[in-house]
Amino acid sequence: MRKIGPKGMKWLKIIHVFLVVVFFGGILSSLALNIHLDFSKFDESYLGYKNIVIISDHIVRWGAIGTLLVGLTYGFFTNWGFFKHRWVGVKFVLYLIQTIVGIFIIDKLMMTNMDLLETQREIALTNPEFIQNHLFRQYAVYFQVAVTIFIFIISYIKPWRKKKVPQKKS
Repeated sequence: MRKIGPKGMKWLKIIHVFLVVVFFGGILSSLALNIHLDFSKFDESYLGYKNIVIISDHIVRWGAIGTLLVGLTYGFFTNWGFFKHRWVGVKFVLYLIQTIVGIFIIDKLMMTNMDLLETQREIALTNPEFIQNHLFRQYAVYFQVAVTIFIFIISYIKPWRKKKVPQKKS
């Protein structure tokens, strides 16, 4: 399979960094809105959830899809591969876990609460299911933030490298 050259690698890195910033910025924005929702006011809560849905659908999702595509490009079309370096493999697996948590937990809870707000209106704000979903979603977003920060750290430090064994001179 044909590999990407040095110029292509530079562009791939630029695109990767941009998409990760979009993805992480969306997660942080969503978290900020989630933390500051005022459940004593329906209109503000409803608008806050609407904005969280917009951020999720148009920022986090596109950043996540783009980051995944760039990661696949790195894996298939560069010498980095997926598991040639342990730290790259760890990043890839953590990103997949993070994406699964985002799709199957965070988005599901968000949409369930949005439905509750639309059907129950003010009553939803005191509904135990709504409150539990909201808190669990918030903790899941904290998890995503922590995983993203850990991925940033290992991307910079590049731990778990194989140590070079000094060769004896004959």
